[in-house]
Formats: sequence, structure tokens, C-alpha cells
Amino acid sequence: MHVMITGANGFVGRHLAERLLAEGVNGHQLSALTLLDVCFNAAPFDKRVGQLAGSISDEALLRQAFATPVDVIFHLASVPGGAAERDFSLGLEVNLQATIALLECARRQAVAPRLIYASSIAVYGTNLPERIDDSTPMRPHLSYGAHKRASEILIEDYSRRGWGDGRIVRLPGIVARPPSPSGLLSAFMSDVFWSLAAGVRFLCPVSAAATSWWMSVGCCVDNLMHAAALMPEQVESRRDYTLPVLRFSMGALIDGLAARYGADRLALVDYEPVASLEAGFGAQPPLDASAAQAIGFRHDGSLEALIERICSEIDRQSIQSGKKT
Repeated sequence: MHVMITGANGFVGRHLAERLLAEGVNGHQLSALTLLDVCFNAAPFDKRVGQLAGSISDEALLRQAFATPVDVIFHLASVPGGAAERDFSLGLEVNLQATIALLECARRQAVAPRLIYASSIAVYGTNLPERIDDSTPMRPHLSYGAHKRASEILIEDYSRRGWGDGRIVRLPGIVARPPSPSGLLSAFMSDVFWSLAAGVRFLCPVSAAATSWWMSVGCCVDNLMHAAALMPEQVESRRDYTLPVLRFSMGALIDGLAARYGADRLALVDYEPVASLEAGFGAQPPLDASAAQAIGFRHDGSLEALIERICSEIDRQSIQSGKKT
């Protein structure tokens, strides 16, 4: 089985690659794993892995990636919300035009590949209703969300025509990304974990009462793997799923981190809410993901379970970093 990951050097992509190499897809072991991204932090760690460095909008790079027919594609590559808003042309090129080029490569295959597309809750926009469910209209207010929604529609159309077998999963904020410039407006949702784990001050750009949707990277990978394992007949009637999430306040999260690392962490947090972030990420209502849950997608279970899963990984990475130095 030949599997491809776009955006493979990103936070989610690296975790997904490790799981795929260890577990395969629905019991089928990988013969090859092609990783696409603009650059890579390390050399291939498995003989089955091939790395292609460059922009996914480069059609020559895509032709190289498809030189051997691809069975499953995980399309994670994107220019995130803040960066896409600042540079419209780049966002359009990577988030929409490159997706079309990827779909065209898939269409030219003799056997249509399975395509798992990482969409976003950004398709709902801001000024959300009191409750989100599977019938809620999508009204993106940023170019990033508009490009994601347009890509969803195209994936559904290519799948209808038999040129691919699409499965669309809308992701919330995935935590806890290591601190680095990312262009993600939601970066603070990860930064709080790393700051309080390290015992350093954290300036929170939303209020303690700000309520958001959360998912650990481990749970995200679980759901991506599940999307790939679904049988074609299971997604014939519906291909797009807003994933189940945990919903809690920033204050509840900080209390939970203080319970794990020590009550002194509470004094390390200062709040300076930014109106746009509070509106976009601090006023997320209850979310009913019945369709996704019915087909087997899951959230982290509880706030405590999410904190334990994330902090155990942060602690592990901190120990490894200390050993390297």
C-alpha cells in the first residue's frame, strides 16, 4: 500500500506518519509512504519513507509524488488562517489551487485513491449560533475558511464522479503544538500547555471564561486513521464530518494544568483578551457531532484525559531534549 501525506513535516503530519508506519491502514501494512512538505527537519527514519521537499502547488512535485500509483492520501497541507489572511495569493495558491491540482493527479490514476482531507471549523466563521450541529450553515469569514469550504465541495464532486474516495474531517484547535511561528490564530491554545509545563509566564489573549473546542494531537490522528479505515459504502451518503470535540473554558484548562504541575502555575497567567481572538476562539458554543459519532469518530473523553495525554507527551519530549543536550 502506497500512502501519501501532504504537510507531512507539520505537527499533525509527523505524528500521523509515525502511526501509519507502525500500524498501516485498516490492517494493511505500508509498502511506501511519500511525505510532501516545503522542507523536512530530519532524514527519513524508515526505508519505506520517501521525502519530497517543495511547494504542493508545484505540479512537477505532484507528478513525482504520483509516479507510483497512490492508494491513500492524507491532505494536511495548508497556509493557516492568520497567514492566509495576510497573504491572500499564497493562501489561494496552497489552500485551494494546490488542492485542485492534487485532485487532478488523483483523477488521472487508473484506480481512484482514498483521500482524507483535513478541513477546519473555520468553515463556520464567527458570530456562531447558540449551538452547532450537522445542519448548521457554513459562513466562513476568513479566506482560509472559504478555501477550506471550496475544497470540501470539490472533493465531494470528484468523489461523486468516481475520481476519488473523499472523507472530509473538520478539525478544531489541535494541541499542543510546540512553540514556533506558525501563522495559526489559535496558537495560544497550545502555548499555554508548554508555558505552564515549563513554569514560565503566560500572557493569555482570551479571558478565563473564553470557551473553546479542543482536541489532542493523539485523538486527531486517531480520527484521521479512522477516516481512512472507513469502507466506501459507509461514506456514500455523507463524506463531510465535523468531529466530536471537548468544550471547556480557558480557566478550566489552566486549573487542570495547575492540578498537574502545581498551584504556583496559577500565578504565572495574566489575561489580556484580544477582541478578535475572543470572538473567534473564545465563544464557541456546544457542538453536536452526531453524524461523526455515529460512524465512529471520537473526542478525548474528558478534560483530565486530554491534559494527561498532552502533558505526558510534553514531558517525554522535554526529557529527550535534556538528554540530547
